[in-house]
Amino acid sequence: MKRDNRPQLPLHITVKDFFRAFGKTILIWAVIALIIIVGIYFDVDKTVIGGVVVVFGLITQAFIGLVGLISLVPIIGPIIAKVLALPVFWLINSLGYFVSIIAIKKGYSKTIMSYRVLTVALLVGVVIGYILGKFL
Repeated sequence: MKRDNRPQLPLHITVKDFFRAFGKTILIWAVIALIIIVGIYFDVDKTVIGGVVVVFGLITQAFIGLVGLISLVPIIGPIIAKVLALPVFWLINSLGYFVSIIAIKKGYSKTIMSYRVLTVALLVGVVIGYILGKFL
């Protein structure tokens, strides 16, 4: 019988390892919570607070980190993460339809065909990339 000489990985994660991996995400979300609390305390308009939080979250990739933290929850976490990622495809496709309707009303029906082909090619490319990345 052949013995495997590869090092064995631990089957558990310590609190120190968790904060080493997700400390930046937790700190970013603490800053976002602080922005919201300070904005409410100083009676800043809610749309301004929301805009600052969205811009800060997009720049720091806080929303991706939150989905990563959610996906750590056993069994239900990965399902929630996939459900949160799915509307991106619907949003891209519906945005294409709305732009097509406006352009057809303005008389750009020939250009719409190439635009819709590009949108479908983008979505198919993203799906193929996702499938290849998942299985390779």
